[in-house]
Amino acid sequence: MASEAVFADASFFFALAAKRDAAHASAVGQLGTLLRQERRIVTTDYVVDEALTLTKARTNAAVAVALLDRIDRSEAIEVELVSLGRFDLAKVFFRQHADHDYSFTDCTSFVVMRELRLTEVLTTDSHFVEAGFRALLRPR
Repeated sequence: MASEAVFADASFFFALAAKRDAAHASAVGQLGTLLRQERRIVTTDYVVDEALTLTKARTNAAVAVALLDRIDRSEAIEVELVSLGRFDLAKVFFRQHADHDYSFTDCTSFVVMRELRLTEVLTTDSHFVEAGFRALLRPR
């Protein structure tokens, strides 16, 4: 049975903010569906950092700030902190899966998702599917 909460990756937040992104319409649609279903959206401070950095680099500062404001104002989005314990578990996962192209942020996300028993993720990153999660956006 899937959790009521869904994890959100940086690619989701970028697609939400960047109207020209190929996944923009899908991200907006999925967000609307989740809000109507009153499902929680969980992410991490690492993902927010990655999403804001990516958005600022690929669009501009104003779009990145608007994304940050949207995340901060949302009652549906919960930001989990990558604590020292989670960081240590992510290091173990990163080392054990060095043969994969997972970023370290991906590894922190996988650790948090497993801890919280989340199975679904808002992402276009195929690494989440490779790691055993169900992507709600079409992976690239």
